[in-house]
Amino acid sequence: MANSDPICPLCDRPIPEGVGSLHHLIPKLKGGKGGPTVLLHQICHKEVHATLTEAELARNFNTIEALRAHPRLNNFLNWVRKRPPGFRSKVPGKRRVR
Repeated sequence: MANSDPICPLCDRPIPEGVGSLHHLIPKLKGGKGGPTVLLHQICHKEVHATLTEAELARNFNTIEALRAHPRLNNFLNWVRKRPPGFRSKVPGKRRVR
């Protein structure tokens, strides 16, 4: 892990090369094309999209602070912070029923 690795704004862990994923704070389908993006761990990005719909993301969860405040994401972030920076889930995830 290099000191220059970017930091995931959700979980505050370094993002090793090849483990990052670009997240549009406002989904592209909801008018966010060309809008602000943040680099997240792939596992953090997948959890965001498994938890929230595009409409929810656009309407109420279009900031890092709002995402961190969501109860399910907060629980996930507390869990993933204990994992190494390059951690990837070994079980392919699906969207959970809300």
